[in-house]
Amino acid sequence: MSEVHESAEPGRGDAHFAVLPDCEEAAAAARFFRRPGTRVLAHASGRPWLIGRWSGTEITTARAGRTALATVGWCPADRQRLERQAARMRDLTELDALARSLPGSFHLVATHDGQLRMQGTASGLRLVFHARIGGVHVAATSADLLATALGSRPDTGRLAVRLLWPVPHPLYETSVWEGVDAVSPEEALIVSADGHRVRRSRWWRPPEPTRTLAQGAPAVREALAEAVDVRTRPGGVVSCDLSGGLDSTSVCFLAARSDASVVAATWPGRDPADTDLAWARQAAEHLPKVDHVVWDAEGSALVYSDLLGIDDLLDEPTIGVMDRSRVLQHLPWLAARGSRVHLTGIGGDHVAWCSEAYYHGLLRTRPLFAMRQLRGFRALWNWPLGATARALADSRAYPDWLAHSAGRLRAPMPETSVTAGLGWGMSPRLFPWMTSEAERLARRALLDAAARAEPLHADRGLHTDLELIRTCTRIIRQWERMAARAGLPMASPYLDDRVIEACLAVRPDERVTPWRYKPLLTEAMRGVVPEECLRRANKAEASMDASDGLRRHRGDLMTLWTGSHLEGLGLVDGGELRRLAQRPSAPGLRDAILYSTIACEVWLRSRDRAAHPGAAVG
Repeated sequence: MSEVHESAEPGRGDAHFAVLPDCEEAAAAARFFRRPGTRVLAHASGRPWLIGRWSGTEITTARAGRTALATVGWCPADRQRLERQAARMRDLTELDALARSLPGSFHLVATHDGQLRMQGTASGLRLVFHARIGGVHVAATSADLLATALGSRPDTGRLAVRLLWPVPHPLYETSVWEGVDAVSPEEALIVSADGHRVRRSRWWRPPEPTRTLAQGAPAVREALAEAVDVRTRPGGVVSCDLSGGLDSTSVCFLAARSDASVVAATWPGRDPADTDLAWARQAAEHLPKVDHVVWDAEGSALVYSDLLGIDDLLDEPTIGVMDRSRVLQHLPWLAARGSRVHLTGIGGDHVAWCSEAYYHGLLRTRPLFAMRQLRGFRALWNWPLGATARALADSRAYPDWLAHSAGRLRAPMPETSVTAGLGWGMSPRLFPWMTSEAERLARRALLDAAARAEPLHADRGLHTDLELIRTCTRIIRQWERMAARAGLPMASPYLDDRVIEACLAVRPDERVTPWRYKPLLTEAMRGVVPEECLRRANKAEASMDASDGLRRHRGDLMTLWTGSHLEGLGLVDGGELRRLAQRPSAPGLRDAILYSTIACEVWLRSRDRAAHPGAAVG
């Protein structure tokens, strides 16, 4: 297996590449992906197989007979293990079991008897896209890599969909580029030997939630510990968020058990009622070998900071741009301190907790138990009795709910969270500054999706859990790219597939309860995190930082809507947005309803400033 080094090695976490079939047309198509800094991994024939950017520490390759394998990302499997797998492979479907057994987070690529297979993670953190280029199908880790090779533009209709708040399944899983298709996280892409045909093969399904809390907690502890170990095992210096919340505190204690030197970082909130710092300091007292750094709260970037200067390579709009400055601010300092990866607690809320929507089904199988729990949720979330009863009586199938949503895009936002909490999710909305053309395009897309959509699971609770995980990873995959560019790779162990599976395998009636805060993670971390740190039953919301940011950066928002790209596409009323920027304290903005519009506008503008990944050379 040959490998050509065409430039200095990029930093870990910045991997992006295209995968080509082993045929003459594909060899010709490879020229669209050659540019300064690209590396090439070849088929046995010598034709390009993988072409793109990755560091030597995040790729493992092996070849045996007619099979070649590659993992790119955080994967503990060494070359010898992959060689054994390759040597006994008789069919590409045998990789299903390998993909379902390895910890970490990585792309898995294979070629066997000329056929290609490529997959990301079930979490959606690592995705696969494909397009027909030069007469053959080419797969890639990011949509813009293919779009640049094709010379394609963003599809206006798909951009209109991204203006929805929120974007419902499955519409967020599509590429926003003309001619570029996306692969669902639970599927692998198979490309025929001649490169002319593609098909998809489902490799992942969520586990049945049959374990009790007592049975499931050890498995969660083991999976999360392994997810942290995958990143800390090489030693050196690693850094961790230590917000004071249970999620990051757990990761910090697990990292502290490794041979790596750990730097723990805390950003205190500006809200005087925020108790995060006190909890973080309490945890740090139990970590004498960990270097605890506390940043200046007043020095932290606010939400909405630096929106006008973003020039990251992003292959789709993301609301993650709102917090980009806050997420990246301390990374260069930690990198200078020697950290080689920064571990976050992101994802803990998404896997250790779960949706109350499970109780829609539990009411029908365990009515007395469900009624008792629902009374608790009503008190916790201020759910009105009538609205709760109507939400529980609503038995529409997911496609019907989606089609109904298409007719209510301009309806007022619900006054209570109970409909979304016990239903298929929050119904998407468009807001007054979005044009009738945006509404027409979004409604058509919703109705088209409703005609063929299936929920992520028949149980609306598990559907909602999976959707929340995937919408989270759509943001994190972009943050990881930004972090690598800022000089320090970021990793979120809770979003590893094995951790997600361990959490989802626990019965929802024990995983979500109005009477306990994250009982699964609390039980899993017993014996790892001190008891006094496990007693916390809340977390700061940082809502003050958001409202302060909106007021402080209204000038940037005014600039953003001057010469708006979205307005040029006929999707928003720029005048209405400029008037809104003049009154950032408007009550209607407290629900972050501007986020999707800002995300799309920033993305369109950043494309003008960013260097594109597929600019061909030679």
